Amino acid sequence: MASYQERFSFKLSEGEVKNIDVEINKAIEKSAVRNGICSIFAIGSTAAIITTEYEEGHIKDLLSSLELIAPSNKDYEHHKAWHDDNGRSHVRAAFLQQDLTMPVSNGKLVKGTWQNICLINLDTRDREREIIVTIVGE
Repeated sequence: MASYQERFSFKLSEGEVKNIDVEINKAIEKSAVRNGICSIFAIGSTAAIITTEYEEGHIKDLLSSLELIAPSNKDYEHHKAWHDDNGRSHVRAAFLQQDLTMPVSNGKLVKGTWQNICLINLDTRDREREIIVTIVGE
C-alpha cells in the first residue's frame, strides 16, 4: 500500500472561502494512487474544510447563515478568557469540520458535479492557512 502526503499554505482574508480542488487533484496525481482515500486536514481551530458548490451566491448564503449561528455582535465568553474578538470564529468552526476523507477511484477524487472542496478562514483577521493532504491506497 502506498501513501503520499503534501502540505499547502494559503493566505486568506477574514471570511474568505477558497476552492482548493486544483491543489487536491495535483496531490492525488503526484501520489500515483489509483484507488484509495484522500484525507484533507485544516490546521487551526478557526478554519474549516467543507464540500459545497463554489458559486458566488451560495457562498454569500453560507456566510450569512454562519452569521445567524454565531453573530458577530455577540459578547462571547471566549473574549473574556483570551481578550480577543474571535469567539464567533471558534463557534462557527465547531459547526463545520476541519477534515474530510474522500474516495479516490481510478486516480481521481470521487465527488459530485457541483461538489467542490473549500477551505474557509473563519477568523476575524487575515490568516495564512495550512492544510495537510494525505493519500493512501494502491
